[in-house]
Amino acid sequence: MNDGELDDVDRNILYYLQQDARRTSSSEIAEKLGLSASTVRTRINKLEDSGVIRGYHLDIDYDLAGYPLYTKIICTAPVSERDELAGAALKIDGVTAVREIMTGERNVYVNTIGRDHDDLNRISEELDALGLEIVDEQIIRDEYVCPYQGFLDGDADAE
Repeated sequence: MNDGELDDVDRNILYYLQQDARRTSSSEIAEKLGLSASTVRTRINKLEDSGVIRGYHLDIDYDLAGYPLYTKIICTAPVSERDELAGAALKIDGVTAVREIMTGERNVYVNTIGRDHDDLNRISEELDALGLEIVDEQIIRDEYVCPYQGFLDGDADAE
């Protein structure tokens, strides 16, 4: 499989896995697509081996888990150091995700969680010490994720 060359079967498998990978079996996907379970398992293995599927991640309600403060910290990094600084930011306790943005001054977004404002202050100080300039901080009320509809073939049944 070459980069960006997914067929309809692969895209449909990705769609169904995005809905709930933990509770979706290859047999269930196979039934929806009119394929054998072994074909679906083989396709999933190829998607994993090629790096298209990078992992299976939990969707956590941080508030219920005892971390009521969920923030996005928007930073500026020198372009030549952006990749290195983003990687270093991931190692800070309380950082849950980092996004590198290709254009503009606001080019590193850091998602963080904390029990209290002291946690958030510590994280901000550690980001600053790395060399990331903090330009904005946003407290997130909630975040919603959905499967990418473009993966779903018009012939497949969406649920």
